[in-house]
Amino acid sequence: MIAKLKGRIDAAGADWLVIDVNGVGYHVACSSKTLAALPGQGEFAEIHTEMLVSQDMIRLVGFATVNEREWFRLLQSVQGVGTKVALAILSTLSAAEIGNAIALQDKAMIGRANGVGKKLAERIVLELKDKTPAFAPLPQDVSKLAAELDAPRPTAAADAVSALVNLGYGQAQAGAAVSTAMKKAGDDQPTEKLIRLALKELALS
Repeated sequence: MIAKLKGRIDAAGADWLVIDVNGVGYHVACSSKTLAALPGQGEFAEIHTEMLVSQDMIRLVGFATVNEREWFRLLQSVQGVGTKVALAILSTLSAAEIGNAIALQDKAMIGRANGVGKKLAERIVLELKDKTPAFAPLPQDVSKLAAELDAPRPTAAADAVSALVNLGYGQAQAGAAVSTAMKKAGDDQPTEKLIRLALKELALS
């Protein structure tokens, strides 16, 4: 198992790079966000990797962080999500954005990735909801908000998130702002106040 490579970036394309490790060039598939986070051609880099072995091929997939690699593994545990789709999601969303989307059951955000339809997005947020904290625990206020959004009756937090979404904000973005507002002002605030406070947070971000 090759878990990490350290060397000079010899070449790079839209979704791959070649890293020279002591004279041996390793071809590594990467998300666009990983490529953007790494140094340029000719520079030294450290890449966390996942080795995929099939009957006719051995492939390396590279990641800028361990957290991104864990998301790749977790995404592939969902039926219908292969290497291509997992990398498409990681190219579209950061690890934090994926975590927020799953915590808030934001299917639309996951569905922004190429190759992810409505049904697959629903499956991803449903199957991974209870697995995410195993390696990327959510802040308590975000976890609490996620639980409130699942409650049978709408809460002030859920209504505030809904109002912000109607104003054009993404659900994960709105959820994070409402979570921050709740943390600062308390979780017993009325919807109108949460909306005002969340809008202030969004203006500062």
